[in-house]
Amino acid sequence: MHLIHRQEVWVLTIQGWLVLLVSTAALMLFLLNNIYPFLALNSPIKADVLVVEGWMPDAAIKSAISEFKKGGYQKLVTTGLPITHGYYIAEYNNFAELSAATLIALGFDPDKLVAVPAPEVIRNRTLASAAALRQWIGDSNLKVESVNIYSLDVHARRSWLILKQALSPEIKVGVIAVEPLNYNPQKWWTSSCGVRSVISEAIAYIYASFVDWRG
Repeated sequence: MHLIHRQEVWVLTIQGWLVLLVSTAALMLFLLNNIYPFLALNSPIKADVLVVEGWMPDAAIKSAISEFKKGGYQKLVTTGLPITHGYYIAEYNNFAELSAATLIALGFDPDKLVAVPAPEVIRNRTLASAAALRQWIGDSNLKVESVNIYSLDVHARRSWLILKQALSPEIKVGVIAVEPLNYNPQKWWTSSCGVRSVISEAIAYIYASFVDWRG
């Protein structure tokens, strides 16, 4: 009976460890410099409608006015789910209507503005907003062949992915990402808010990329 036996084991040499460390460092540097612009996608198209995600902060909502003016859109549509905090005392109970009212208060023409609220859902909130938008487009008399989704920061690529699938193949979708105010996007890794935003959105996008959102 043998209690031990000889086994050949392959291990890295000093040169091998150096190559591994350099390769890992290069990969990390690549991710640090490229993951933000990948997620905060800017790929606008000539569009009939500007779709503004109503959950964004007021500064982002305000900046949508400038985009609308220079983009030659027919309508600005705000989307959003019900507001769950302060619901009983708030004048508006969903983000679509709240952001629309904010735009009007900032001087935006109400005749060019439409609020499209979505129902409350536990998961897939972006899809719920996309489905509500698709329903509105189908019911409206406006001929819509293309839209630009106006989203915040690193959420932009995921919103674009879901909306593009939800509206395909009839409607083309572009995307505009609004830069954040609470951290420097060029040095996102130096801020806890930036790290949380980028990492959580990267994980969410990986999940979203494996799901069929056309249903």
